[in-house]
This record gives sequence, structure tokens and C-alpha cells, in this order.
Amino acid sequence: QVQLVESGGGLVQPGGSLRLSCAASGSIFRINAMGWYRQAPGKERELVAVITSAGSTNYVDSVKGRFAITSDTVKMMVYLQMNSLKPEDTAVYYCNANVITDRSAGYRLREVWGQGTLVTVSS
Repeated sequence: QVQLVESGGGLVQPGGSLRLSCAASGSIFRINAMGWYRQAPGKERELVAVITSAGSTNYVDSVKGRFAITSDTVKMMVYLQMNSLKPEDTAVYYCNANVITDRSAGYRLREVWGQGTLVTVSS
């Protein structure tokens, strides 16, 4: 069993900043990549940012230069620093992880999702 727990969402004014955190726990042998997705009302879920175990990052064009994804492999956490927030960034943000479970869980490749945290950008 692998769990992801997000925190850090909330209400912020346009131009403001928020930092999202996501903690992974459970039967994890290795984390291949972690990322953040978001889903705005009436829209499909989209990838916002991803970071691999090697430290490579990728961002959706709309957040480049404003958001930064980092990770702490020892703590099994991923963060999303969001600056210069815009109303169009309003969405539920989901943490995602691509992991290999440990021996007790059969060394299986799993994609895991968090429960989501709401970010609202509004004046």
C-alpha cells in the first residue's frame, strides 16, 4: 500500500505565492518520478510539473518561469512552489507518483494519486 498526502492549498490573491507539499509513504522500494497535476472546473486533468529520480523536470508551458518543482528523496516528498499566481491557476492540484513497491508488495510498478488540494486564486 502506497499513500500520497498533499498539503498547502488555499486561497491567494493574484500575484501571490503558495507552496504545495506531498508526502509519500508505505511499501515503496523506489520512486521513479513524482509530479503535480491539476483539474479546473469543467476541464480535464493536466500535468503541471514532474520531477524524475534523476532530478529532471518538465513543466506545462503555462507555468514555466512561475512554478518550480523540487523533491527530497530521503523524505520521499515533492514540492511545488507557485509564484505569480493567476486566476487561471485555480484548480484542484493532485500529487502523483510512479513507484516500485517493496518486497512486501511484490516489487510492482504502481501509479499513485493523492486526494487533491484546492488552490483558489482570487481577489
